[in-house]
Amino acid sequence: MAARSSAPIAMPSFSMQGKVCMVTGAARGLGLEFCRAFIQAGCTTLAVLDLKLSETGEAAVELANYAAEEIKIVGIECDVSSEPSVQNAFSRLIEIFGRIDAVVASAGIVENYAALDYPADRVKRLFDVNVHGVFYTAREAARHMIPQGGGSIILISSMSANIVNIPQLQTPYNASKAAVKHMAASLAVEWAKEGVRVNTLSPGYMSTKLTKTLLEQDNELKKTWESLTPMGRMGEPEDLAGAIVFLASDASKFMTGSEIRVDGGYCAI
Repeated sequence: MAARSSAPIAMPSFSMQGKVCMVTGAARGLGLEFCRAFIQAGCTTLAVLDLKLSETGEAAVELANYAAEEIKIVGIECDVSSEPSVQNAFSRLIEIFGRIDAVVASAGIVENYAALDYPADRVKRLFDVNVHGVFYTAREAARHMIPQGGGSIILISSMSANIVNIPQLQTPYNASKAAVKHMAASLAVEWAKEGVRVNTLSPGYMSTKLTKTLLEQDNELKKTWESLTPMGRMGEPEDLAGAIVFLASDASKFMTGSEIRVDGGYCAI
């Protein structure tokens, strides 16, 4: 991938220059897109977390090639469903960078089963990743941010926290994302006086590589999703770039416990 061209930042408060950022689930999909957004906003110190070390390394190389200037990126293996794994990942990050300013809890999974047929072990796994993993990530971030005077934590929820998706069946996923949204509000109140901000970013239907592969096999589902979205299309991953930078940067310094939905108007109807 060719290096991006350097562009001036419209407002200094949106700059991520000098900030240390961490993204979980960052080896692919939306997590990788969030990393690109931070680089576009001037971030030069970035930790890429995902389940497999080899994949974090590949993502780090891709992001380094994407950057227009010298950047320090580290890939860290982390299973967010394991608290010790999350703790070890943060210890590694602090060892390398010395601080952490912005953390995005992006790791998550989704599966589609009817509620009556949903295997119990799959429900547990989904909540371990989507809820417990997000909590472990946010709590460990706060443990390091509070002593340094603050920071920004962004929990990735979904429009599914606010609506029931159709036609696909995904009750545990919807419930997990509603939990993440309320978790962000609760943590925001708990840590507000400590200078740690916690907000939620809730995407709608996004055209990631995974969803594109799925929809290639089910064009009717794609038509349904698009018809239910007032803007008449699915979002592109880069449509989230402005929102994630806003929440992570000083541009949102008086904002905590809030949700930004980027869903093409889906939840408005």
